[in-house]
Amino acid sequence: MLDGPMNGRIPQSFIDDLVARADIVDVIGRRVNLVKAGRDYKAPCPFHDEKTPSFTVSAQKGFYHCFGCGAHGTVIGFLMNYENLEFVDAVEALAEMLALEVPREAGPADRRRDSGSLYQLLAEADRIYRAALRNDPGAVAYLKDRGIEGRTAARFAMGYAPDSWDTLLRALGTDERRKEQLLEAGLAIRNEKGRVYDRFRDRIMFPIRDPRGRVIGFGGRLLGEGEPKYMNSPETPVFHKSRALYGLYESRQRGPAGTGRPDEILVVEGYLDVASLAQHGIGPAVATLGTATTVEHIRYLTRIAQRVIFCFDGDRAGRKAAWRALETALPHAGGQVELKFLLLPEGEDPDSLVRSGGAEAFRECRDAAVPLSEFMLGELRSRADLSSADGRSRLAALARPLLSRLPAGVYRELLLGQVAETIGVSGDALERELEKAVASRPPAGGGSVPDDAGATPDRSRGTLIRRAIGLVLNYPAIVAKLAGIPDLSGVGQPGARLLHRLLETVGENPEIVPAQLLERFRDDREGRFLGRLMDSAPLDSEEAAAAVLQEMLQRIVAEEKKKRLQALLSRSPLSSEERAEITEIQESLRNLRGNFDGS
Repeated sequence: MLDGPMNGRIPQSFIDDLVARADIVDVIGRRVNLVKAGRDYKAPCPFHDEKTPSFTVSAQKGFYHCFGCGAHGTVIGFLMNYENLEFVDAVEALAEMLALEVPREAGPADRRRDSGSLYQLLAEADRIYRAALRNDPGAVAYLKDRGIEGRTAARFAMGYAPDSWDTLLRALGTDERRKEQLLEAGLAIRNEKGRVYDRFRDRIMFPIRDPRGRVIGFGGRLLGEGEPKYMNSPETPVFHKSRALYGLYESRQRGPAGTGRPDEILVVEGYLDVASLAQHGIGPAVATLGTATTVEHIRYLTRIAQRVIFCFDGDRAGRKAAWRALETALPHAGGQVELKFLLLPEGEDPDSLVRSGGAEAFRECRDAAVPLSEFMLGELRSRADLSSADGRSRLAALARPLLSRLPAGVYRELLLGQVAETIGVSGDALERELEKAVASRPPAGGGSVPDDAGATPDRSRGTLIRRAIGLVLNYPAIVAKLAGIPDLSGVGQPGARLLHRLLETVGENPEIVPAQLLERFRDDREGRFLGRLMDSAPLDSEEAAAAVLQEMLQRIVAEEKKKRLQALLSRSPLSSEERAEITEIQESLRNLRGNFDGS
């Protein structure tokens, strides 16, 4: 069974069945224009910009891979990456396509974590808040004062949390289990004395939806005086601020021809900014939820729009937020998706500007948005005195870590040249300094990639274990054809333990297919890099693959025995046990040489 990140346990047998039933070509083909290419299908990669198609889909293996950017995975992984879904959401979406119900195997303690129940509870809360808004003249008056029309409030499903401690508790907390669910969904709070009460009170409520339109959390704006003025749902099993965006679902409804992919999308800071812009025919727009723009936000936005404009207030805080967004966006710069930055006149935000000056005033500002490169250079120039050598050196020092985060390519070279011209040095000199800085930087995370499976292809292409893992992944059926599986438990080479576990898994599940095998190791510390090794060693037939794998396994064992033999022979004096071990190893190596040419 698997523990989904958002709910209780899903049986492993169901995941296997789901992957086996799903037609990956059909699922991806509904979202990407696939073209038959031999046994597989090809298309321009939906995860990065390219002119020559390098994205392939294998129906036989249930696997997709891009030779350009390295994106890869099963049909579940594709839905996660393409639709920005969590694992359980992707499983549920795929099951829905196949008209299957996702089973749960959970004890009483786990049932409260059932995300389906949380989604239902949040939907019920949403209905209660919307009904309360219609029946509260004060809340309606507040929205009218803010310029929000009824149709806009309805479009964004705005509601009102009454000024009461138990509005939701009375309606939804009918027993202890439901009270626990209200707490888990972030709709209620328990104080130090154990009393449970509504989290949101006397607030205009803004439901936050996932890409499928399900309510995952709320933002609440206080009607009267007090703090905090804005309050968001806490982190829950279905709500993660670093991934969620307010207005995302509504934005995807505005894509051309119903594709859900708008040409341009604005990133603003407030709920009412999103609503006001939409009301004036500007957008689509989304808002971050009281957090800085994250990598997850940018990764998703650059997949659904051709142009992303980060719009911030023109004050000091706005410039600071814009700079943080730029730093986060750098790895995604330079492709076909335009990244632009817009700082509004000081004292204005999108809501106030569009209300005071109308749609035309905002459009004029939007048209003045500057590309990421121009914004970055302008900010760098403002932070250094270019009339002095010290100032130019400071600008170079500020630019170095930014340039190093850009993807290699023409865009990076052009921007590096602009920085070099600004400080009065050659591009080659700045490039050399940049290379030194990158080389001296410690690895991200401060640790090594676990085992050989996580190594990059170029660095470990020739290792036997890596190639053996690739064969098992591509042709799991060959494990049953081996004359025998040698004992790898004593092999100390990187990746040996993972290879041993793969062989065991396939041995216990002889009918397993490549996609199912990958899903078995999705959340495994060692196995999470396995997708990189798919198609790393394709052969013409399973028979040929079985013969090659048999020899590889024997060579792996032989290499380990040779190392042990060399270690023993270097010792002096030898004990009787060690001499006996030497004799045993030598005999074993002679037997292995009878099966292949090697020493």
